[in-house]
Parts: sequence; structure tokens; C-alpha cells
Amino acid sequence: MPKGKKKGKSMGGGKSRGEILGTSDEDSLNDNNSVISLNSDGTYLDDGVGFDEPDEQAQSDVFEEKLMEAIDGLTQKSAQGRTSCLESVGASLTMKYIPEFVLNRKMTLTDCIERCLKKGRGVEQAAAAQLATLLCVQLGSGDYTDEVFREISPLLTLILLDHSMSVIARSKCSWALGLLSFLANTGDVDETMSTLESIFSGSYRKGDGSIPTVAPEIASLHYAALSAWSLLLTITDLSSLSSLPTLSQLSGLLDSTHLDVRMAAGEGIALLLEQARQVSDDWLLEVDEDLLEKLRQLATDSHKYRAKKDRKTQRSSFRDILRFVENDEPPNIQVRFGQEALALDSWSRKKQYDAFCQVLGSGLNLHLRENDLLRDILELGEKISPLNMNAVKQTKLARHLMNAANFKARSISRAKNRDKRSAVVIM
Repeated sequence: MPKGKKKGKSMGGGKSRGEILGTSDEDSLNDNNSVISLNSDGTYLDDGVGFDEPDEQAQSDVFEEKLMEAIDGLTQKSAQGRTSCLESVGASLTMKYIPEFVLNRKMTLTDCIERCLKKGRGVEQAAAAQLATLLCVQLGSGDYTDEVFREISPLLTLILLDHSMSVIARSKCSWALGLLSFLANTGDVDETMSTLESIFSGSYRKGDGSIPTVAPEIASLHYAALSAWSLLLTITDLSSLSSLPTLSQLSGLLDSTHLDVRMAAGEGIALLLEQARQVSDDWLLEVDEDLLEKLRQLATDSHKYRAKKDRKTQRSSFRDILRFVENDEPPNIQVRFGQEALALDSWSRKKQYDAFCQVLGSGLNLHLRENDLLRDILELGEKISPLNMNAVKQTKLARHLMNAANFKARSISRAKNRDKRSAVVIM
């Protein structure tokens, strides 16, 4: 052993660990003692540090600040930047129902949408048309939506009928034109429906009975126009229309090579028959065997040249349509959101619900709970008053203390059971 070093010499001038901590040697031998400060621990629990609920007002302020930044960005020179801001504002209006905030900035938003529709191209025009629908969904049915429709609908119609515009812009404008006409209290629904029919009539059978060849991007435009036309059909008196597609023309669309067009045509046929049966229009009630045979084939389609997912979607949709056409059996769908349920018990109600699904996407449930416009259209009644969450909902500190008490009670109970266990000796 090297000199100068003695075995067993401890640090601290020979003082024991108990003396260093200010305790006796007897106390230092107790392994159950904790060296953590009880004062700091007690302060942590009493003050509730780490268990504070998020400040909703602060979150709301941050949300509105970011939304204002996006609205300010709608006037920038960069087309890509304007498109990004249009999409950002649209996403914000989807996430929250803020009618007062939107109403205070209605003129600003309307002017920006109008400018983007006039000067923009392609994706920017599509984003502006989408934002126009969300603006009216926030404003609700009334004079404000009527004003927006009068200012924007001529531009939407112009873009829709202009073949030099991009297909994505024309598709969005056709859908926006249909939805804004649906929400606004205007008397030109007949004119709008005629405009939309002039678009999807490109998928009608030709004069010689042959099926037209339609490119996929044009088929998406025809689908959007036909879907918007069907939405307006849910609020229209058939006797007031100057022109109306016949069942034979809509039946020809069932032969389209594009799934979306076929399904929209089947939905249009169901809506047309539903409206006719309500007013007993005999000339529309007669369904020929050719139409029934087409619906049966589409409801049992098993052609391998079509994608498996497309076949499944088509069969599911056309089974419901066939049941209605043959047996007058309406759809029976229940949609649950929160503590409420929405019954989609007619094709008109289902079409209106699907339209708002397309516009609001993931924000639909929130708007179903809070948006007066949607609740009125879908006949959900008055909004359910939210409970006082501060009084009912436990704070994180209360949940933490309750879990700790439950854990202690479980530990004591298990300890008692362990004491009662008998030892088993194996010979």
C-alpha cells in the first residue's frame, strides 16, 4: 500500500454522513428518510404549478392575430403568397365559428376575394372561390350573404363559362356558385341551374346515342356542376323551372366512364324523383325498365377493369338509390356529433349535409354544434347550452390528488391481502 494513504479514511475530515447532513448516526441509518425538501414539494402542490388550465382568452387572441396577418397578406404582390393567405384564412374559418369577427371584416374579405378572382389564375381563383363559400357560411343567411352573392356571382359565372380558364378554377367556381345561390335569398336560382346544366350536359349522350369521350379533368368539372345543380334542386319547386333535364338524359350519365359523374347522376335522379313524388308530377313518376336495369347493374357491378375501391363505393351508393327508386325507401343515416344526432332521412337532407361536409371538412362537427345557419338548414333546433366547464370539469391538480389518493388506497388494500396469504411448503 502506498505511503501517505490510510485505509478506511473518509472524506470530510472523518465526519460521518449523518454529521454532514446535520442528523445523528442513528437517523442516517433510516433508509426511509427523504433528502428532498418538503417545503418546495408542498409549494408545488399548493400553488398548482404545472397544472394550470390553458388560457382560452390568450389562445383566442393569438388565433385572431394570426388570422389578421393572413387577411393582410391577401393584398400582397406575390400570387403564391396571396394563394397561401387565402388558404390560411379559409382554414381558420373552418376551424372556428366567428361570425362577429367576420362581419366586421366583410367588406375587406369580399374585396380581396373579388380581386383574386379577377386578377388571379388557376389555384388562386380556386382558393378565392372556396373562401367565398366559407365567408357566407360564417355570415349566415341574410342581407350580408345576399350582398356577397350579388358582388361575386357574376365573376364566378364568368370564370365557369370561360373555356380558357383552368379546370380547377372552373370546378371550384361552379361549386361556389351553387352553394352561394343555395344560401342567398335570391330569385335567380333557375338561371343558376341552367348555367350549371350547360356545363354537365357535355356528358349527355350524343345525338346518335353514343357516349361522349370526356377527359378526367373535364369530368371533374362536370361532376362539380352536376353536384351543385343537385344541391339547388333540394330547394326548388319543379313547376317554377323553365327547363329541366329529363330522366332519360340523367340516365345517360349513368353510362359515363367516370365514377364521380355516375354517382352524381344517380343522386340527381333520386332527388328529382323525391321532389316529383312530393308534388305528384305523373310525368316524372314513371320510371322505365331501362333505368331500373342500369341501377341494378351499378348496384351489383363486379367488372374487374374498375378499381376494387370504386366498385365498393359505387355498389353501396346505388343500392340505396335503387331501393328508393323501386320501393320509395328513403335513406336512413344517423350522424352523431357531441351529445346530439342528425337524422338524414331524405335525399334532400343527405345532399345538404354532404354539401357542408365538402365545404367545412374536419370543422363540420364544430359548425353543427355552434353555427346557427347549419342548425337551421338541417333542422337541428336551438343550440344546446354548454355546461359551465369551470364548475364541472376537474382541474389537473384535483385529478392529480384524486389519483394519488386512489393509488394509496389500492396499495393499502393489496398490502392487507398479501399479509393474509399463507406460505406453502413443498416437500
